[in-house]
Amino acid sequence: MKPLEKFLKKQSSTLARGGFSDKSRQLQNGLKRRCSVSKILPSFLKDSPSEIEISSLKAESEDCSTPSVVSPPDTLWLDLPPALDLKSPSFSSEDLSPGFIPHTFWEATLAPLLSPSTPEALLSRVLDSLTGTGSTGPAVATDAVLDDFILTHSVFLPADQLLHTLHERFCASGLESTDDIQKEKQAVLTVAVRYMETYKDILPEEEQLFQGFKELSLLAEKDMPLYPNLVNDTLMFLQLVEETQTKVAEDSDLLKKRVKPLFRHFRRIDSCLQPREAFRGSDEIFCRVYTPNHSYVTIRGRLSATVQEILSSVSEKLLHSEDQCIPEEELILVAVTSSGEKILFKPDEDCVFTTLGVNTNLFACSKESLDSLVPLPEQTPLSPGDTEVHSMEADEVANQLTLFDWELFTCIHESEFVSYVFRNDGNKKATANLELLLQRCSEVQHWVATEMLLSEALGKRVQLLKKFIRTAEICLQNQNFLSFFAIVMGLDNSAVSRLRLTWEKLPEKLKKLFKRFENVTDPCRNHKSYREFISKMKPPVIPFVPLVLKDITFLHESRKTFQNGLVNFEKMHTLADTLRAVRRYRSIPLTLDMESMPVPPQRKAYIRQLQVIDNPNLLSDLSLKLEPNSI
Repeated sequence: MKPLEKFLKKQSSTLARGGFSDKSRQLQNGLKRRCSVSKILPSFLKDSPSEIEISSLKAESEDCSTPSVVSPPDTLWLDLPPALDLKSPSFSSEDLSPGFIPHTFWEATLAPLLSPSTPEALLSRVLDSLTGTGSTGPAVATDAVLDDFILTHSVFLPADQLLHTLHERFCASGLESTDDIQKEKQAVLTVAVRYMETYKDILPEEEQLFQGFKELSLLAEKDMPLYPNLVNDTLMFLQLVEETQTKVAEDSDLLKKRVKPLFRHFRRIDSCLQPREAFRGSDEIFCRVYTPNHSYVTIRGRLSATVQEILSSVSEKLLHSEDQCIPEEELILVAVTSSGEKILFKPDEDCVFTTLGVNTNLFACSKESLDSLVPLPEQTPLSPGDTEVHSMEADEVANQLTLFDWELFTCIHESEFVSYVFRNDGNKKATANLELLLQRCSEVQHWVATEMLLSEALGKRVQLLKKFIRTAEICLQNQNFLSFFAIVMGLDNSAVSRLRLTWEKLPEKLKKLFKRFENVTDPCRNHKSYREFISKMKPPVIPFVPLVLKDITFLHESRKTFQNGLVNFEKMHTLADTLRAVRRYRSIPLTLDMESMPVPPQRKAYIRQLQVIDNPNLLSDLSLKLEPNSI
């Protein structure tokens, strides 16, 4: 069994098993993380280590077959940029210290600032460090703690409480001197500006919160003539508020004009060719909801709509249809996968649209009809034949994959990583953009297996295998680990890897190259090969996002957030370091060296909206048809 397959088996991979295992369902009673119907990430997280399991991880990793040492490729293999001291987050037993600050500096300078405290005391400590009246140190330490606090505050201190405290401290009286008052106000403005800079893209969703920051900016503007040192911070604060206000107005006009396309609904080329924009909970989408007889109603609703709101819209539509009308209180919402698996949603669940897998559809029915639900005909296998990938060059495929992955990656706000893992700890912000990227990773993985197994002629299948390996190579040159991992995982799918006749005809050079790829994706020793590889890359980089979330999950489950009612801020610092790594990966815009010849729209559309088979049983049947076990 290949190392990656061992990893996926350990993580209860739904791809290998065709559904969620009983063990995976039982784990939901432990850390009740948001359940997604998408196929790749939940399987990555379901068996993430608990405190009891952590000690066994090292022993298990030592049992893995030791891969050949993987170094960043030399110029004969891939022309990669020179090394950069950019540490990828890693929470192995060998290295739990913060990544972007040396350990000695951490102990000497940051540790006093990050000692456990109540949420309110932590905020006071941050403000005091900015005024110079509390425990403080070099400016880099104070700035690091401020960044930690802003990035992770949603875990332990709601934004409205944060804003309330800032208002109180800004308007506080009783300070002895004008200089003290000015320092206090300046500290508040520093926190407010950093908050606005970090969350300005999603702040329009929080109308009351934005209004509170707007009021604070007006207070600062009023005080500006009295306190000269506030001028720069106040002007910056006012500019950020004005920019956010403009965005709110623009978004309001756009919402009146159009509804954003989501996934596979209404498969129009012009829709999928549009550059991806970040989704927010208030965005409205169209979605089809099916009935047991496979008729459907099209509803329009908010992306963050609850299940109950979706059922209300469905019930209203059914009143005007020929289908038998079922009272709204008797309706249930169910996701049906291509393998026939059914996932029942609770009435108070929200943002369900983005949790759907590649070939998963929503059904509304009565409880009595639940057992009769079957997948739609279009969820069954595609017909064998040549698709666009056969006529495309490997570099064209890799570049189009990278461009689309970058669009999706840059749409994700840093807070979505926190919300996804800490969702059931009271953090309920939408994670639509993150879930879209995870679905894309699953989609590419299944697309590789689908295309390989739909190529009936051995010669074409061998040529396609060569093309996918070269595509993975160019994705690695593009520093796109998302599609790189997905392609390798697709070729490592048991339905593809068992095609002995196909792999035997692969040139020895490409066999060795693919072996190197498997070493990069090898999960042994906490993905040591991958972490060393990515740590030597300059941005822009598209990381393997499921592993970023796995790191955050490991951190969350291995360290308590609160200790005797006090916030474990050292944990928050490590979490913030992971988010800063994501920030660095996309700190420089992506530019690819592409030929001037334009790519036909149908090819772009093909890559951006892949048609796949995600039913492992059907993939296995296709594989056996191509090369029976007797061969």
